[in-house]
Amino acid sequence: MKKLALHWKILIGLVLGIIWAILSSYFKWSSFTVDWISPFGDIFLKLLKLIAVPLVLFSIIKGISDLKDISRLRRVGIKTIVFYLCTTVIAITIGLLMANLIRPGDFAGEEQLQQNHAQYMAYAENKDASISNILNKKEEDLSDIEKKIKSAQQTKDKGPLQILVDIVPDNIFSAMTDITKMLQVIFFALLFGGVLMMLPEEKAKPMLGFIDSGNEIFLKMVDVIMQWAPFFVFCLMAGNMAALAGDDPSNLVHYFGSLGMYALTVVIGLSISLFVTYPLIIKLFTRKISYGQFFRALGPAQILAFSSSSSAATLPVTMDCVSDNLGVNRRLSSFTLPIGATVNMDGTSLYQAVAVIFLAQFHLVPLDLGQQLTIVVMATFLSLGTAPVPGVGLIMLIIVLESVGLDPGWIAIILPIDRILDMCRTVVNVTGDAAVTTAVASTEGELHFVEKERMDNFDI
Repeated sequence: MKKLALHWKILIGLVLGIIWAILSSYFKWSSFTVDWISPFGDIFLKLLKLIAVPLVLFSIIKGISDLKDISRLRRVGIKTIVFYLCTTVIAITIGLLMANLIRPGDFAGEEQLQQNHAQYMAYAENKDASISNILNKKEEDLSDIEKKIKSAQQTKDKGPLQILVDIVPDNIFSAMTDITKMLQVIFFALLFGGVLMMLPEEKAKPMLGFIDSGNEIFLKMVDVIMQWAPFFVFCLMAGNMAALAGDDPSNLVHYFGSLGMYALTVVIGLSISLFVTYPLIIKLFTRKISYGQFFRALGPAQILAFSSSSSAATLPVTMDCVSDNLGVNRRLSSFTLPIGATVNMDGTSLYQAVAVIFLAQFHLVPLDLGQQLTIVVMATFLSLGTAPVPGVGLIMLIIVLESVGLDPGWIAIILPIDRILDMCRTVVNVTGDAAVTTAVASTEGELHFVEKERMDNFDI
């Protein structure tokens, strides 16, 4: 067992967690699982989030200061953003194509579709009044879905340059206490690192030593926490599944079985990104790595992404996988990966495209080419600066639905299976970050991959 690579141990923990949840539901142990096992999964996520923000801060500052050359920093930054935008647009396009080809919304049956369309017509007549009622309600009187609608509407009502305003923190210490403000931390780190490069060497040396030491400490924290990852992932999966099933195993069957065609469409789209788009990127921009090697090297991060549904929580492990297993110079990966965790949401954007088309089909609402292009634009821009935490995709989806005139309350239809799809799309988000980072590193001569028989850095 000691020689088994960590990603296999994590996978075993994940599978055992699902099996435990099924058994606990059958034997009516779900309350025990939720009360006594699930909290350890929550502790794991908190530990990862605890180190994510300071790790990003220290690693970006160190990465920039190591680059030495401002012009090179600008070049790497432009390449990274262009790559991320391109993969996001490709992912959204794949989602739209799959939804239009498979047409999952048409599988509801003619009678159900007509009833849904009647509901849409009633909504269309009272749209402004219903949203106004939600916005005017007190926060404590709102349901969970109404709270999401209100949050999305407030985001949508902001000016076109609000995203730029939100990037700049007015208090860096406040930003560092909130993982949803990761983009503000990245902005501060970029500013700090850039100014540090401009100082004379004798002035910068003490701070560089502090940054270097702090970065190593947080990297070591990742290694220490990941030694317990298999146990924590078992607890995380057991708790999540037990909470869904309760003491009735049929709830799990209903959970996995309902809205099957919609879920299948999303998974097919995500699989195309995972096994077509990213392999092409790796093949076009790197000659040293096969996609099989890339996939194996990223295994621990992908499994953790699936179990946590959080790109931010997975970020420390992604950075280790990309640097230690793929051979990307850490000074480059520590710059590109934190940015990707915030601005690159390929899986989430693809899911939004499928969800909007599905919900429109489900209510017999045709969306013309202009409206579908609106989906592409909105989903792309919403992916910039979106917090890399579980469930944020629903907020983004509400805004996209509103932008094409559809009822944001329809998210309740897909809510029962959103958690599983959130886990799947986070894997794509993390893999996209790693693929782009590897491609950028290759074009910059910062990729030094050496094939290993096993991943020594992740063995326990």
